[in-house]
Amino acid sequence: MTQKPIILKILFPDGTVFEGGADAVYLPGSAGRFEVLPSHAPLLTSLTEGEIRWRGEGGEQSLRVKGGALMLKDNIMSICAEPES
Repeated sequence: MTQKPIILKILFPDGTVFEGGADAVYLPGSAGRFEVLPSHAPLLTSLTEGEIRWRGEGGEQSLRVKGGALMLKDNIMSICAEPES
């Protein structure tokens, strides 16, 4: 049985940067880097400066951020972040 991917939405102040499915998301958390897979428990956390990477149908993609916040519930992950200059 295949798990449904995480619906990942990454928002910067000027608009949506990415919206699509992800099989895994790697994040720069304030307590260190961590990974989120489909069906993860609900989560609300801050992000520090670093790289957000995700793996999906289009292969692996990444963005660098100054920091931000993440909310995950029911396999929908929303990230509001500040882009790294």
